[in-house]
Amino acid sequence: MHTLALQRPYSLIDTDRTLGDGDLRYNLRVRDLPLEDKPREKLLQFGPAELSHAELMAILLGFGTKREEVMSMAHRVVREYGERAIIHEKNPQRLAETLNIPLVKACQIVASFELGRRAFQTREGKSVFVRSAQQAYNHLISMGSLQKEQLRGLYLNSRYQVIHEELISVGSLTANIVHPREVFQPALQYGAAAVIIAHNHPSGSLEATADDIATTRQLLAAGEVLGILLLDHLIITDSAYVSLLEGDTK
Repeated sequence: MHTLALQRPYSLIDTDRTLGDGDLRYNLRVRDLPLEDKPREKLLQFGPAELSHAELMAILLGFGTKREEVMSMAHRVVREYGERAIIHEKNPQRLAETLNIPLVKACQIVASFELGRRAFQTREGKSVFVRSAQQAYNHLISMGSLQKEQLRGLYLNSRYQVIHEELISVGSLTANIVHPREVFQPALQYGAAAVIIAHNHPSGSLEATADDIATTRQLLAAGEVLGILLLDHLIITDSAYVSLLEGDTK
């Protein structure tokens, strides 16, 4: 097996400030930050390009809860859900339950990314084509750095162009949890001809589990009935991947 030392496509900058040592350590909250370091003030002074993902998320959320300050929540939302996955999430209920945040904040997140998606679709964008396991991995490489296991789907048209990306589930992959309808419903909704699924192993192991194999077989059979091809199933770690259907490992 050959592994590739791949550079992560993005890294988050932790803007929390910490004072003191040992038991006296204290994380500065937004209200404690100097005026020029507060997310809204930074946005007004320097523009959105100068803000981290977490700072932009904090502005979107507005305020936190009694249990969690807004900057802490913003960092956790971006870190635990993943930047690419949260962009494509359309189910506020699932987002709220997965991240343990108020439903109203989940609605704000979903609505904001939907606005951005619609604005992007009004102008000509670069099409993404996936014709190999390597290309699928290149597109989904950020999954490898996530600390929670996710199952995602890439939905392709007959030209192998990606027309939709979906976060299907969060948590350990089992045939009992991942039902074929959850995988193929977006394919029917978007008129996809083929599906590529991928999930990450935060442990770093590329070895397929019995549940990984059982789920793949179940989805292959369901795809044959629906006439939608399951092109591949990738397992992704922080530095490599394995294709369960193509037998490709890198």
